[in-house]
Amino acid sequence: MQAASDSVVACEEQQGHSAWPWAASWPLAILTLVSVFNYLDRSLLGLALPAIKQEMEVSDTALGLVSGLAFVVIYSLVGIPIAWAADRYNRRNIIAAGLAFWSIMTAVTGLVSNIWQLAITRFLMGAGEATSTAPANSVIADYFPADRRPLALAIYGTAATIAYAIFFPVAGWITENYGWRTMFMAAGAPGIVIAIMFVLTVREPPRIAKPETKKVSAFSSMGNDLAGLFSNRCFVWIFAGVTFMGANVWAAGAWTPTFFARVHDMGMGQASAIIGPARGILGAAGILIGGILVDRISSAHLPWRIGVPAIACFLVGPAEALFLLGDTTSMWFLGFALTSFFTLIHQGPIYAATVNIVGQRRRALAIAVILLGASLVGNIVGPSAVGILNDLLSPHYGDLAIRYSMLGIAVTPVLSALCFWRAAHYYPQYNRKDS
Repeated sequence: MQAASDSVVACEEQQGHSAWPWAASWPLAILTLVSVFNYLDRSLLGLALPAIKQEMEVSDTALGLVSGLAFVVIYSLVGIPIAWAADRYNRRNIIAAGLAFWSIMTAVTGLVSNIWQLAITRFLMGAGEATSTAPANSVIADYFPADRRPLALAIYGTAATIAYAIFFPVAGWITENYGWRTMFMAAGAPGIVIAIMFVLTVREPPRIAKPETKKVSAFSSMGNDLAGLFSNRCFVWIFAGVTFMGANVWAAGAWTPTFFARVHDMGMGQASAIIGPARGILGAAGILIGGILVDRISSAHLPWRIGVPAIACFLVGPAEALFLLGDTTSMWFLGFALTSFFTLIHQGPIYAATVNIVGQRRRALAIAVILLGASLVGNIVGPSAVGILNDLLSPHYGDLAIRYSMLGIAVTPVLSALCFWRAAHYYPQYNRKDS
């Protein structure tokens, strides 16, 4: 019997597939739930923008800057030292503390009275949310073997789609019936409970990598780690690709509800009822199918573990254009459905590839750096650019200006695909055996 078992294990290793670590399923599930509220809480402002614009009487440019810049600056920049600390200290406690803090800030958003107070709450919310994604990716990487990480991180990546499918329609209903302020307060409360549950039920996984022996300052150590990341050609191309996709994802998240309101004359409840299931169900299907496909790719075909996400990103471009320019319901809905399916396929496999090429002591930092590109650059270029273009084009196109303002974000996924294709070329060279 033992001989037969050894033969099975040997066969799995030859095929490049390890057994699924079922004991890690609960930590993966609750980390995914934490990420659900990470995405939900930051996305609620996009749903509330029309009501806030009317109440506070501010321009689209101001709303674009608040929805993008006020959040992303602190989220991206603070994320670097937090991730560096997470590579050395207790990641579970870092995530739990951050979740509790950003949940409080979400609730406080419902109490603001002007655009400046709104910007401050977004700023502080970003500081809290910076504790989540990069440390969580590192934790998951320690719970799962390298060849199982694409699927594990694809499951983790369904958080955004779960937020859209389940909670976004509820938030839209609350907004229409009780106002946008109540929506923020209701969204903030569950995070406190989840933070406590997370600390009580998940342990910090042990690290295999040896601790640093050379005594250097934290600043020098972080600088050395960052230099090491950008000397890795595969990582550089991944960074560029994620940055281009970030512009698309953040702009779409911030302005799609407003697009439905202005172009298709929908209320927020009706818009959220379309956005939620499409982004949720179709998005989750795309993420999981992509994760399963990449999980099945053997070690003999490593480049395709990034090549598949590259193809998915390329297809987002024409799908986005069809959604924005489609005049009939069937055309724009088909475009929106395809966009929802393809947009996040890349996330799990790309994060898995990233942690596989950098080594255990730089995992959280590497994820934080690519999030810096996706969030800081992508968010500033995405939502803010759409807001500025809306104000410039509105005198000529009126409410339809947003259709052409958002068309620019259909180009960025194609550029992302080209970057990921180059990263796939270097992936076998940098894939670490000790990952």
